[in-house]
Amino acid sequence: MFKIARTTLAAHPMQHLPTDDDDADGLSRFTVSESWTGDLANGIIRLGECATLLHGLDGPECGLLNMTRCYDPHDRALVLDLFEQAATASSTFCYSTTIVSGREYRQPVFCIAETTGLDGGAAGSICGVFMFPRFRLRPTLEASIYA
Repeated sequence: MFKIARTTLAAHPMQHLPTDDDDADGLSRFTVSESWTGDLANGIIRLGECATLLHGLDGPECGLLNMTRCYDPHDRALVLDLFEQAATASSTFCYSTTIVSGREYRQPVFCIAETTGLDGGAAGSICGVFMFPRFRLRPTLEASIYA
C-alpha cells in the first residue's frame, strides 16, 4: 500500500529529532497500536478495544472470517491465505490492508504476528499487534463499488 494522505499531522512539525527514548512517543504520535491473540484450537481471536471498534465488531472475540470481512475485498483472500499458512507451521507473518467502512472512510491497518506451539501436533496460538495510522483515507470510486 502506497498512499499519500492529507492530514493535520503536517501542521505540527517535530520539535527535535527523535532519540531512542522517544521511540514509543514518536510511534504513538503517528499510530495507535494494540496487541491481539488467537487460539488455533478453537479459532477464536481476541482483539483489543480499538481493534474491535475499527474492525466494526460487536465484541472483542471473533473468528477470522468476521475479522477480515471489513478488509479491502482485493486483499481479503490474500490475508486468509496468509493465516492458513501460518496456522500450519510456527511462523512470523505480516500484512497491510485497508478497513473499508461503507462510504464513510478507509482506515489503513498493519499487522505483525507469529504463530507458536504448532510443533508435535499441538493446536498452537497466535499473538500479534495491529498498528492503525492516525489518519483515514477518503473513499475512492473503487471503494464505493465494494461498499
